[in-house]
Amino acid sequence: MMPLHAQMTKTPAKKKLKILYHHRVAAQDGQSVHIRELVAAFERLGHEIIFVGPSIRPTDLGEENRLLAFVRRILPMFAQELLELVYGIRVYFKLLAAYKEHQPDFLYERYNLFLPAGTWLKRKTGIPYFVEVNAPLSDERAAYSGLHLQRLARYYERMTFQNADKLFPVSGALADIITTMGAPRENIVVLHNGITPIEYEDADGGAIRAELGLENKIVLGFVGFIREWHRLDRIIHILKHHGTNPDLHLLVVGGGPATDDCIELAETLGVGHRVHCVGFKDRDAIPDHLAAMDIALQPAVTDYASPLKIFEYLIAGLATIGPDQPNIREILTDRETGLLFDPQNFEEAEKAIVELSQDQGLRERIGKAGQQLIETRKYTWTNNAEEIASLANKALDWG
Repeated sequence: MMPLHAQMTKTPAKKKLKILYHHRVAAQDGQSVHIRELVAAFERLGHEIIFVGPSIRPTDLGEENRLLAFVRRILPMFAQELLELVYGIRVYFKLLAAYKEHQPDFLYERYNLFLPAGTWLKRKTGIPYFVEVNAPLSDERAAYSGLHLQRLARYYERMTFQNADKLFPVSGALADIITTMGAPRENIVVLHNGITPIEYEDADGGAIRAELGLENKIVLGFVGFIREWHRLDRIIHILKHHGTNPDLHLLVVGGGPATDDCIELAETLGVGHRVHCVGFKDRDAIPDHLAAMDIALQPAVTDYASPLKIFEYLIAGLATIGPDQPNIREILTDRETGLLFDPQNFEEAEKAIVELSQDQGLRERIGKAGQQLIETRKYTWTNNAEEIASLANKALDWG
């Protein structure tokens, strides 16, 4: 008997696609930004999106689903993992129902642990199955938060990677990792995260600088969730002890566990007036806040990520400082499109901050060269959507 998908899709070639988009993201964070921006790019290209994902999600950036947060507090880890698997089984029936109702052209899934539903839908229907991979989640969870059902997690992980028609890791470093987890190299297409340039065309940081008293100051900026390992305490010490330019200020757009400690440290060191923590901002406010900066910092990052904030820094024309490691070197070239430092030696980052604060010409040259990368390397959500759609058309034999 022919697969259900083959029976339903004997149609002539068409330019626009109907995409069944599946994810399990229940927070408003960088993951949700990625989803929203890629979906918007698909829609700008005229494609139709059918969503299958969590029905309850917070509305404010930086927030987590309250129900899930409560479950994590009261249940042991292995029980939480079993619930993830139960969700993965249940959502298969939601995917199958959406498939039968909408007859999508292909399934696009954001990979997660204990999530066999996409593989099962492909086996049932024959639908082309594309998987976006943002991290080696079995390894990541085992290392950072604990993973009790490791054998089961790795079984479903390998099953996902082996059954996907195309895999889209966000870095070459991640592509190398997932090949060791069963991902066929010939099915891998690296797609870095990106940006939507038009959102930054009219960005103006003047009002923000005026509000915060930053006119004629040199502003070092950081955007994102603040944790201890971001080392912002070291940056505050630079303002006090190492920076030779008293006009150097720090602007932090975001929040997190380390925020209060950083504010307290700045007050203790007498530089509280030079540290500005403005909290999380709506996405449409980010361009203006970046335009209020001169130097941008990516203090630390995993070995496989494609940090969203780096592309935001680049499109804003900021001189960007980041760790010298393979996944970052895929994006930035030291002293050409950024300044890179040894991630094991944060003193190099401190020296880079001081150097850029003293050298306006270097700041402008690196900022301009970094901004040009967005166009020359096509680090845009639209390019990613076009690449995915093109591969889907080939999988469907539509040319």
